Order: sequence, then structure tokens, then C-alpha cells
Amino acid sequence: MRNVYHDELVHLVETLVEMTNLARSAMARATTSLLDADRELAESVITADQRIDSLQLDLEERSLQLLARQQPVATDLRVVVTALRMSTSLERMGDLARHVAKLARLRHPQPVVPAEYRATVLEMAQVAERIVTKAGSVIASRDVAMAVQLETDDDEMDALHRSVFAQLLADREGQPTEVAVDLTLLSRYYERFADHAVSVAKNVMFLVTGSHDAPEAEQEQRGTAPLAG
Repeated sequence: MRNVYHDELVHLVETLVEMTNLARSAMARATTSLLDADRELAESVITADQRIDSLQLDLEERSLQLLARQQPVATDLRVVVTALRMSTSLERMGDLARHVAKLARLRHPQPVVPAEYRATVLEMAQVAERIVTKAGSVIASRDVAMAVQLETDDDEMDALHRSVFAQLLADREGQPTEVAVDLTLLSRYYERFADHAVSVAKNVMFLVTGSHDAPEAEQEQRGTAPLAG
């Protein structure tokens, strides 16, 4: 019976890792559909989001059954609780990739991103892919040091997010209102995608340490150690 219980906990983790892979693929393909004005690819991203939703609902049901049947305590309880939280974040990441694809579909056959913004949007997509890949590794390995690194990646995404607004404000000719709104939404989608990945990392830190804050040694590595009292 104990082996079955352990296998169920392992399966929760495996499902979370699968969700990170699906979210990464969804955002990468959504970005391609956006930059290439590929309606067919956008449609496939939108349809595929159902798989992430299904995994999230299944994980939620299995987690609740574990809580009811096994009444886990200590680390096992944290595994179940954090799995529930992380699955919600990952499901929302899938939704954000779907939003990008929906925007590509909405504007088809016109390109959504003007030429002068393509490099920034592509860089945001690359950061998003990197951060969700790390999130999957953090879930699988429970590597707190890597979890802290995600906050640095998120800082990079935040800087890109701000640069879009700065570029829009500095654009002397000005973009049409529709284009400016699209760019603002897109930037927000990528920024929120990264935020949810950081939330996943914080939940892994909670699983390992019992706290959502990075250990002091890891904060010092990142240059954000708390001030001494």
C-alpha cells in the first residue's frame, strides 16, 4: 500500500513536468504563429491547450483523493499542496500561450508585430521558453539554487516588458491604436507567463525548505541578501 502511495506522489510530479513541457511548446509555437502570421499553427496551439487543462483537472482530482484517503503529513503534505498550486500556475501559462495564438488568429493575414518590435518580442519569447524549461527542471530536481535563478530570468523579462512601453512612448510617428494595444497585450502575456514560472519555483522552495523565500546563501549569490537586523 505504501508503494502505491509513493507512486501516486511521483505521478503528481511527473504530471507537473509534462505540463511545463506543454506550456513551453505552446508558447514557442504561439510565438511562431504570431511572427509568421501562421493561422493554422495558431489554431493548433488553441486546440492543444485543452490537454493542459485536462492534466490540471486530473491532477487536482488525484491530489484531493490523496488528501482524503492518505491524510499526508510533513513533506508528503507539502508535495500535494504545492502540486495543486503549481498546476494552477502552469494551466494559466498555457492560457497565456493560447492568448498569444488567439491574437495571431485575430489579425491574420496581417502581421501583429511591426518590424521594429520583432526583435524584442522574439527575445521575450526566448526568455519565456528558458524560464519554463528551468521551472520543469526545478520541479523534477527540487533544486533550490536553480529556483532562485528563475527570479533573475524574470528580471530580464520585466526589463523587456518595460522596453516595449518605452519604445511605444518614444515612437515619434506613433503606431495605430490597434497595433499599440496589441503590443501592450502581448508584452503583458509574456511578462505574466514568466511571473507564473517564478510562482512555480517559489512553491518548490516551499516544498524543500518550508518557506517561499530563498535561503540567505542563495539570496547572497543573487545579490539580494536581506539586510542584517
